[in-house]
Amino acid sequence: MNRPPQHHIRELIERLARVSASDEWTGGLNPTQRAALSYLARANRFSRSPSHVTEFMSATRGTVSQTLKALARKGLIEEIRSTTDRRWISYDVTAQGRSVLDHTTAIEEALQTIPRSKRDSLADGLETLLRSVLRARGRRPFGQCDTCVHHRKKPKGGFCALLNEPLAPAETQQICHEHKDAA
Repeated sequence: MNRPPQHHIRELIERLARVSASDEWTGGLNPTQRAALSYLARANRFSRSPSHVTEFMSATRGTVSQTLKALARKGLIEEIRSTTDRRWISYDVTAQGRSVLDHTTAIEEALQTIPRSKRDSLADGLETLLRSVLRARGRRPFGQCDTCVHHRKKPKGGFCALLNEPLAPAETQQICHEHKDAA
């Protein structure tokens, strides 16, 4: 039986996801907790609310709420409440949380053995696929700040024209829920 290539690619992605998830049961975390922690570590200061984590992970509010509570209990994140609106909550990853993310997975190790050009092609293809699926579902891409239409490069960092906020150099490399492709 000759199956369409899209079925084979989907099955490969699903199998890799299962292998990756089995690798992520380390450091006292389950895969969902690790994914939320990883997101928070990569997200900019405007994108760390529970609703942003929920949207990025395509998870339910309940799952994310319990996940964030577990990460806070473990000392991996800390809750930050707005001084102007006590209902607004954000999270910062602690030093302990960042050290947990230093774990290298088998997939990351295997990717290092693939020639750079093939890794770049794979990354481009997966990025295109993800953006296509997100667009079809009406979801945000959560891209890197310095690739956003709202980003303005500055000598010492950047500036977000949408939020009218200066960005430190490290923030220009973080992901944002407001991202819109510059191209």
